[in-house]
Amino acid sequence: MPIIVNLDVMLAKRKMLSKDLADKLGITTVNLSILKTGKSKGVRFETLEAICKVLECQPGDLLEYRD
Repeated sequence: MPIIVNLDVMLAKRKMLSKDLADKLGITTVNLSILKTGKSKGVRFETLEAICKVLECQPGDLLEYRD
C-alpha cells in the first residue's frame, strides 16, 4: 500500500507508549495497533485530529505517500 503510517516514529519521538496514547484517545490498543501497522482501511478525521492533538504534530507527520 502506498500510504505509510509513521505513528510509531512519532510515538518514539514523543517517548510515549502505544498503551498511553490509546488510553488518552479512548480506543483499544488493538485498534491503535491496526492503525499503526497500516492494516486499517481508513481513519476518521476525528481520530486523526485527536492523535495530532495528543502527539502535538500535523497529519503529514503521521501519514506519507510512497509510489
